[in-house]
Parts: sequence; structure tokens; C-alpha cells
Amino acid sequence: MIPIPGLSAADWALAGATPLFAEIDGDTLAWLLAGASVSSFPDGGMLFSQGDPADRFFVVLSGRVTLYALTEAGDQSIIEVIDQGATFAEGAIFASARYPLHADVLAGTRLLEIPAASFLRRLSERHGLSAKLLAALARWQRRLMREVVDLKARSPVQRLGAYLLALVAPGVDGPADVRLPLSKTELASRIGITPESLSRAVQRLRPVGVVTEGRLFRISDVGTLRRFCGTE
Repeated sequence: MIPIPGLSAADWALAGATPLFAEIDGDTLAWLLAGASVSSFPDGGMLFSQGDPADRFFVVLSGRVTLYALTEAGDQSIIEVIDQGATFAEGAIFASARYPLHADVLAGTRLLEIPAASFLRRLSERHGLSAKLLAALARWQRRLMREVVDLKARSPVQRLGAYLLALVAPGVDGPADVRLPLSKTELASRIGITPESLSRAVQRLRPVGVVTEGRLFRISDVGTLRRFCGTE
């Protein structure tokens, strides 16, 4: 394990299991991430703003990060919510060298911060590593594009249902309870609908067997909801 203050063995395992680094062996990853550091955000707040120099990228060790754009009216439009065990902002260091979005961290979040300069310098010394990481970035880009296309093809109620299904544990087909990791306002922005449309979508899921108690959604039958949303 690399000698980074505040980085536990569990943190290191989490970082190594991210899609970006999963195909890199431990010794090589330790060499590649030399100079990384752990940052804690007990009070949360802004991590970076759109247009800031992309001088680092991140692994979420715990907590959550929200990536968003601002509309002309100054409202947040949530683009992505990054949870534990995921990387983010790596695309910016390869492309524009500036962050394309704003990022806020939830209170209590811990991040592994990886300096762009040393990371890119080490990558340039091993071309095979560059190919692996670019392939991982390409897979992420394809997933994002599929998500955008899928979102536009669904009605608001199907978007909500599909989001809830993504929170269900793998292999569950019967009843399931899921708790929203976002506020309902954030959720509406995340799935590309207005808060008013979200309220109507919640009501329209009732005949499919979905009821809500605050942030808790109770799904009577996961298979039925999958068929309704067309995600089978």
C-alpha cells in the first residue's frame, strides 16, 4: 500500500477496485499514484468551480460529490452524483485541462486527490498504462451516452422508476425498499424533470406498486416495475 497519511487498507482496496484502476496491478498503481493525498470535508461545500484548472482528479473514499451546471437563471442542474468507490474529473485532466462542471461535496466526505501533473508524467513513461486508462475512460463515456439516450426515450414516470431500480440490490425480483440518496429536488434535476413532474411521477407509480414515505420508496414487486420501465 502506498504511504499516504489517512489512507487505510480498505481505502486502498476501494481505490484499486474503481473501473479506472481495476486492470492495474497493485505495485504499478502505487507507483502511479505517488503524491496523492487524502482530504476530508467535515462541513461539505464547494470542491471546484466550472472553468477552474483541472490540476487533480479524485476517488470518493466515503460520502458523495454532486457535479452540476448552472442554468441562466442561476439554478443548479445536476449532471452526476458520485458515490463511494467512484472516480471523477479524470476526463478533464486528459481533455480541456479545466473542470467542465461545478462540484460540491457532502458533509463528511473523504476524497483521494491525485495530482494531474505527476500522474500524467508517470503515464507518459508507460504507454501500456495509457492505453488501459483511455480504454476505461472510453467505457465510461459510452455508459454516459447510453444513459443520456435512455433518459430522453423515457417518460418522467419511467425515468423515476428506472432510477429506483438502479438502487435495488442485484438479484432482487420481489419486494424491495430503497432510500433516496438525494433530496427530491436534486432527484428531479438528476433525471431531467421538474419538481412538479416528479410529484406527478411519484403518484403515477402507485398503480405499479410503488409507494413512498419521505425518502423511502417501497416497491411491491421489482419485476413488475422493471417491465413497466422497459428495463428487463
